[in-house]
Amino acid sequence: MSEPEPRTGGPEHRSVGVRSVTETVRYAREEMGPVRGLRTLLALNQVDGFDCPSCAWADPPPGERKRAEFCENGAKAVAWEATRRRVDRAFFAAHSVAELRGHDGHWLESQGRLAEPMHLAPGATHYAPIPWDEAFALAASRLRAMDDPDRAVFYTSGRTSNEAAFVYQLLARRLGTNNLPDCSNMCHESSGAALGETLGVGKGEVTLEDITDHAALIMVVGQNPGTRHPRMLTALEQAKHRGAKVVAVNPLPEAGFGRFRNPQSLRGLAGPGTPLTDRHLPIRVNGDLALFAGLNRVLLEAEDAAPGSVLDHDFIDRYCEGFEEAAAGWRALDWARIQELSGLSRRTIEYTAADVMNADSVIVCWAMGLTQHRNAVPTIREIVNFLLLRGNIGRPGAGPAPIRGHSNVQGDRTVGIWEKMPDAFLDRLRDEFGFEPPRAHGLDTVDSIRAMRDGKVDVFFALGGNFAAATPDTAVTEAALASCALTVHVATKLNRSHLCHGAEALLLPCLGRTERDVRDGVDQFVTVEDSMATVQASRGRLLPGSPELRSEVAIVTGLGQQLFGDALGWSEMGRDYSVIRRHIEHVVPGFHAFEARAAQPGGFMLPRGPHDSRTFPTASGRARFTVNPVSAAEAPEGRLLLTTVRSHDQFNTTVYGLDDRYRGVRGGRRVVFVSGEDLRELGLHDGQLVDLVSEYPDGERRAPGFRATRYPTPRGCAAAYFPEANVLVPLDSTAETSNTPNTKSVVIRLEPATGPATAG
Repeated sequence: MSEPEPRTGGPEHRSVGVRSVTETVRYAREEMGPVRGLRTLLALNQVDGFDCPSCAWADPPPGERKRAEFCENGAKAVAWEATRRRVDRAFFAAHSVAELRGHDGHWLESQGRLAEPMHLAPGATHYAPIPWDEAFALAASRLRAMDDPDRAVFYTSGRTSNEAAFVYQLLARRLGTNNLPDCSNMCHESSGAALGETLGVGKGEVTLEDITDHAALIMVVGQNPGTRHPRMLTALEQAKHRGAKVVAVNPLPEAGFGRFRNPQSLRGLAGPGTPLTDRHLPIRVNGDLALFAGLNRVLLEAEDAAPGSVLDHDFIDRYCEGFEEAAAGWRALDWARIQELSGLSRRTIEYTAADVMNADSVIVCWAMGLTQHRNAVPTIREIVNFLLLRGNIGRPGAGPAPIRGHSNVQGDRTVGIWEKMPDAFLDRLRDEFGFEPPRAHGLDTVDSIRAMRDGKVDVFFALGGNFAAATPDTAVTEAALASCALTVHVATKLNRSHLCHGAEALLLPCLGRTERDVRDGVDQFVTVEDSMATVQASRGRLLPGSPELRSEVAIVTGLGQQLFGDALGWSEMGRDYSVIRRHIEHVVPGFHAFEARAAQPGGFMLPRGPHDSRTFPTASGRARFTVNPVSAAEAPEGRLLLTTVRSHDQFNTTVYGLDDRYRGVRGGRRVVFVSGEDLRELGLHDGQLVDLVSEYPDGERRAPGFRATRYPTPRGCAAAYFPEANVLVPLDSTAETSNTPNTKSVVIRLEPATGPATAG
């Protein structure tokens, strides 16, 4: 099926404002209805309401939350989930799987909420309804039939609650496998690896108040907050009004770096808004390691020139190790190479270093623009070096802040969704439930695809998400899923992964974050953890979209009871989520008095040693300086370095609409942003249809029918939307240490289009 041809213009330099308000109202009204929509949105991110199913940005303290404590994209996520449209047995009877595969992801999800369990029998062309008890029995029988529990893979999406994630990992480990890949493997795994190695904790070390009330300088690196975390703009505005400086490091000039027109204020709605960024560094794609190495060299040289005036030697001596080795590495750096790889001049880097030296507290925020490169882990280690040099960890307004993309992806990891959970966690799980969990590390996301591809997986079970669309090497991933005997997807809406099925498939419809979860006549609540390590309750308000919907907790515990009987108390956990929270309290550090603290308005913050007390749970008990040789992805002559981005009308793989007004795109998504100089050099023109062809040692991959769009990107760099460009990323192109797909640095060439764009 051909996609519509997009219309393109230039980038916007303002964000939010009246247009955002009108878009929010229009979208909510169309999907939810005016009265129902208003009531639902007014419960969003409130202490007695539900947590946004979109990003993981932290909420203000209870007394400081606005009545409309949400952004345009959060409202769209809620409306998308709370839509009045339904996908039921009549829909599946009218549409074969083959027909549905011809539609794009936007069309599939826009059909509405899944309304009842569905089964695709071996050889069948259509999904057909199946009762819940038969669905559980079928899944359990296929799991029991495996000759090795490691032939099952249990994938998790970041929107899953702490309670559902905990029982899910319990089910997998009781079965006997640690194959628990999750969406974090594809996003912030690099952050966790780098922070765990250097600070001993794989999480950020700042709070929302550090940003709004204390930081003197905030660096936003490889992150587009105006689209990915729009409520962050309010926090940056508060910091700016207080006198803080903001430096944006990003290849593209995103609208969120310009003037923020806050819809909560008259100045935002009717006035010019607040200019958020003091300095924008248009860095070359993957040039961030070179930038921070250059900054660290400038800081070191400034200290040499005026000893005791730049570096925090007391902090370094008391809390750190490895400084001398790192310093020797910085002194040996070649400025020509730093400038070449970063795409920035030495003068620009020195001006930025002056901002740093004038700031008594610095926060570095980052997201996927850093984590999805081959050298992502060394890059983030270098940022830690940068913060350690001036003692910018463990005091107000300072520290590293990886901004998580999905609303509970950090919480899922905290409560056990990881293929490599430490033995201390597994010991406590054993003591709590009376069985010996498996100790061998399991498969992450990329290794799970490899295992499916190689015929080593019988059952693929996904708790949420859109695995086929979110992962790299699209053709390989879809074929890998098709090689399974059974694929099971717990989901709210139909998506492409449900059509890339095994020999047999189940679709199990679940409640959304917006909906009431009543078990045995009692309303249940769940909890989530945000990017700042705050855990709080979430209570749905809407009636379930169908009487056949079950909560994720009920689905997992129902399958657990079918598989194992009730020795571990599956039925009790499924009826009363406070029982799950008691188990979490006993197994996961930091969750003491979980039930009582979760009931407090605003919840509670989990302990983080580096932030709370400058204690570093590394092997030596000290924060670690590291030596990170400067590197960057490079494209040969005549080629470009492609990074993938999200549109403003999108969250992860969910596409709400075909516009990206912040980048001037209307009515389509198959566009590639390229500088005018590069277009001329390549013999192409603005608006020309081209194919994107990636080049790797194992062969070429082609994404056809993209409109070449002149855009202010750095020379030699290009950008295109995710997931359409995922087909270009080889499965084996991953980050060192973290194994995260390298979707942000893909070497491509542009060729005149050989055919029309296709859905996918």
